[in-house]
Amino acid sequence: MTGSTGRENNPYTRFGVPTVINACGTVTRLSGGRMHPEVAAAMVAASSECVDMLALQAGASRVIARVTGADAGIVTCGASAAVLLGAAACLARLDPARMNRLPATDGPNEFIVVRSQRNMYDRALSVAGGRIVEVGIPDRYSGPGVRDAAAWEIAAAVTPDTAGICYLAQPQSLPPLRDVAAVAREHRVPLLVDAAAQLPPAANLRRFIAEGADLVAFSGGKAIGGPQASGILCGRRDLVGSALVQMLDLDMYPEHFVAPPEFAPLAQLPGLPQHGIGRSCKVGKEEIVGLLVALERFAGGDADARFAAWHAILEAIVAGAGDRVTARIVERPVPVLEVITNNPDALAAHLATNDPPIIASLARRHEGVVIISPAALTPEHAAIIGTRLRSMDQTQVLR
Repeated sequence: MTGSTGRENNPYTRFGVPTVINACGTVTRLSGGRMHPEVAAAMVAASSECVDMLALQAGASRVIARVTGADAGIVTCGASAAVLLGAAACLARLDPARMNRLPATDGPNEFIVVRSQRNMYDRALSVAGGRIVEVGIPDRYSGPGVRDAAAWEIAAAVTPDTAGICYLAQPQSLPPLRDVAAVAREHRVPLLVDAAAQLPPAANLRRFIAEGADLVAFSGGKAIGGPQASGILCGRRDLVGSALVQMLDLDMYPEHFVAPPEFAPLAQLPGLPQHGIGRSCKVGKEEIVGLLVALERFAGGDADARFAAWHAILEAIVAGAGDRVTARIVERPVPVLEVITNNPDALAAHLATNDPPIIASLARRHEGVVIISPAALTPEHAAIIGTRLRSMDQTQVLR
């Protein structure tokens, strides 16, 4: 077995789907990480009752606001959905007529994005109806120089057509978020931060709001340990409320809609929008409850103990492999093991072609490095990986 239950109780076995040992980390293509039994149990319990989804999201907002320091928050079906809904909120604000027209827009529809922060996920801005305006020349990445975008360039790009500024939160991102937030405040445009993978540390749950973001998107299925199809959008109460009604099922008589205190600005709506641009982003009661339990566990957990457990897994892999590998543990918020090899593809194939398959990261194959992350691993997995590494033909794949 590769988990806590035997094969006879494994639903994947029932449906003929092979399981893998995920040494890549909480990546979506490998189904994310592993949920704590308390989270899974909460989801099962939630599935046995029915609730009003607006009331459930209001309850979620109370938890998210307490943990993040934001005015309000909602649970979404992933970080990408949170970015899409956040963009829709910036585009439509509290105007149900604009909500109904998205992705067509009749007002400000431009999102300013630093060119060096462009990524495959920012198409969520376009899906909502936005148009991306790039600023800056990323010389520090391409090599001709050391410069990147500056705050004044973002300010210079703001026009009456600007709906918002979108910022990808990464340790290397420039300009600093506080400087971008100052520009956003001066020009009165919302600042949407994509912080999908910026946990741990748990302090980042509050950091981006504290530095001036109006909206922040987090993944729920990565380090937080929630359901894979979950995420968080938190920030200003009016914008979060706008995002929420563009996702909810609002097939009801408008006079029966009562805005809860957590989303009080929704009381200003002159009427209810139709099913919105975010309707395909709906999230179930089970995911909401699971995410909230996971979020409280993550925010209140012992970060040192969590880090030590990851470190112990990597050390066990190294010990199990013995002198068959040249490897180093690299300290990061989630530490990783870098295995040095002459043939990354052969090493990865050796790990993956036995039972159970071990899937490691080839993100740095061009450097002769295979990366093993402990984020989705157990001590049992560590023993299997160490043994698998020890069994390799050293002359072919290692140096």
